[in-house]
Amino acid sequence: MKVDPAVQARLLDLAETDAELGRIEHRRRNLPELEALSELETTLRERRDAVIKAETALSDLDADAARQEKDIDSVRAREERDRKLLDSGLPGKQQTDLEHELETLHRRQSALEDDLLELMERREAVEADVKHSQAQLTVTEDEISKANERRDTALEELDTKHARRTEDREQLLGELPAELVTLYEKVRAQRGTGAAMLRAKRCGACRLELDRSALAELRDAAADQVCRCEECGAILVRTKESGL
Repeated sequence: MKVDPAVQARLLDLAETDAELGRIEHRRRNLPELEALSELETTLRERRDAVIKAETALSDLDADAARQEKDIDSVRAREERDRKLLDSGLPGKQQTDLEHELETLHRRQSALEDDLLELMERREAVEADVKHSQAQLTVTEDEISKANERRDTALEELDTKHARRTEDREQLLGELPAELVTLYEKVRAQRGTGAAMLRAKRCGACRLELDRSALAELRDAAADQVCRCEECGAILVRTKESGL
């Protein structure tokens, strides 16, 4: 293929544009903002779980306390009934049995009230855990909101750069012969880099130094001949820096 050397040199601009587009895509996939957001989302899930766990524990304690209060009310009602019976006057043995039952009920009520007090103390601690967990969750939600803004800003900047470089690429493609573009795109699809400068006897794509026979062929080739690297297949653009 024969192409004016100046036109071939434009392939270097195209290759650099494609390399820049590749760097933009790589940065898009590896944004620090994305990694930070992922870590925050993990923290968010953990803190939501912590809130649910604390709220569940608080709900269980409330249920236990309600049952305990119901038992206390039941004991009090039984005690009140027994005292009324006792005050009504009963035969000796029944009165003795009733007094014994009242003592038992009193001990039962005292034990239940102690248990209830312990439950309420535990509830106070768990309620503090709920408030702490909810506060931490709120902090993380705020951090995620800010992280989303940073991510969106970074992506917007990358989109702007990508659009600008894509426009540059389309312009370059319009300035190059279709046959040369077809070859370039084919090589780029296969090798990753479609064209590179030959500098100091070394291919700019694979970074390998060409041997003497390859250099001799390049030296003898016409200036407008489109040449390829024998190692990686990239189109080699020859300049005064090629060392031929």
